[in-house]
Amino acid sequence: MSGGLDAPMSTPHVIDEDSFTLAANLPTGPVPVEPYRSPEFFELERERVFKRAWLYAGRIEMLPEATSYFVKNIEVVKASVLVTRGKDGQVRAFHNVCSHRGNLVVNTSCGKAERFVCRYHNWAYGCETGELLGIPDQKHFFEVDKRELGLTPIACEVWEGFIFINMQKSPEVSLLEFLGPFGRTYANVPFFNLDETIVIEADFKANWKLIADAFAEPYHVPSLHPATLAPGFAHPEQNRYARPLSARVHGIHRHFSAYGNPDYVPPPSSKVERLVYIQDTGGVLGGDASENAAALAAHPAINPTKNPNWSADVTWIFPNFNIDYSTGGFWTHEFWPLAYNRTHWTLRVFIPRTASVRHRLQLEHYACRWGEVVLEDVTNCERIQRGLESGAKDHMILQDAEMLIRHNMRVLDKWVKADTVAEALR
Repeated sequence: MSGGLDAPMSTPHVIDEDSFTLAANLPTGPVPVEPYRSPEFFELERERVFKRAWLYAGRIEMLPEATSYFVKNIEVVKASVLVTRGKDGQVRAFHNVCSHRGNLVVNTSCGKAERFVCRYHNWAYGCETGELLGIPDQKHFFEVDKRELGLTPIACEVWEGFIFINMQKSPEVSLLEFLGPFGRTYANVPFFNLDETIVIEADFKANWKLIADAFAEPYHVPSLHPATLAPGFAHPEQNRYARPLSARVHGIHRHFSAYGNPDYVPPPSSKVERLVYIQDTGGVLGGDASENAAALAAHPAINPTKNPNWSADVTWIFPNFNIDYSTGGFWTHEFWPLAYNRTHWTLRVFIPRTASVRHRLQLEHYACRWGEVVLEDVTNCERIQRGLESGAKDHMILQDAEMLIRHNMRVLDKWVKADTVAEALR
């Protein structure tokens, strides 16, 4: 017998010829949520993903001159990483660990130094190659060979000014192989407004993928950001649900292009925004008017459909790094796991030096708007984590505009199951 109250209710499925999901050859069924709440899966991620993938460490501007350095703490792989620029201009990375007793050598976040001295017993290391320069009272050690006791190197490569590291002692693939088609597609994108950064960071009681997912789709914009983003990124008639202009996979990486409302102007009640708003720089996410905007928009990777109603591109480099572009410049997100249900998130918005009083007001408004938007995004993730950990649901139902999330889960599944990185990249 069929029908009646016991019959399942469903919405008829209509195949969309413009479906981002189908174009990416992805399945369309429910996606398991166990990877968001499982301590065991988190350990698989630690070993199979973060200890094998190339990880973003910083921008080249963080090493402005020879002997500059910065320290990157990466809790998920339990590493303190010292990134340096030698007198030869080469960028290198080392474990920030003394060869004597395992103490952390450098305890400041950044600076300049021709040598690094461990303050436990004053063992000294060079900034160039991490070589051991000196051991106090060396004559009372037994069979010590300083040539074998330098800082332990970490594989380090630079792509388009972005510094990546790999925690494998001998990486299975190069950075360019890891980036694959993404690296080729986004090569030579012009980066500008590199003078200063607005940095917002926080720890959240949520799985790292939930934080990443929050920035991976615009479907939530009308409901979660009704007053901040929705007026500029949706349209009551033309694009009510902020559907992306494009969404594509690039090997293990991915992007979507966000819609921008061409009719948006700040409402009369937004008096400060009306003073600083510039229509041609990404609306509410445009921080600066710049002659560089045209060169950015002309790059074939940016807004690849060249839709005139474009506002921003979100690119997600697997596993945990976003580079996002608008005509006002670019910004980055880092989603660092601390535990299966804890994440350290960092947003860096790159901005120019202030050129006038109005310009300063514009940039301050820009920073405040960013704070409003991301607070709405990431605080919601803690509520999702509580919901998932309740066990009430075992799957999530993803819409076509949430294709990036679906793709990430598929790639992640391959990485935790693959015995080699080459297999994971296929």
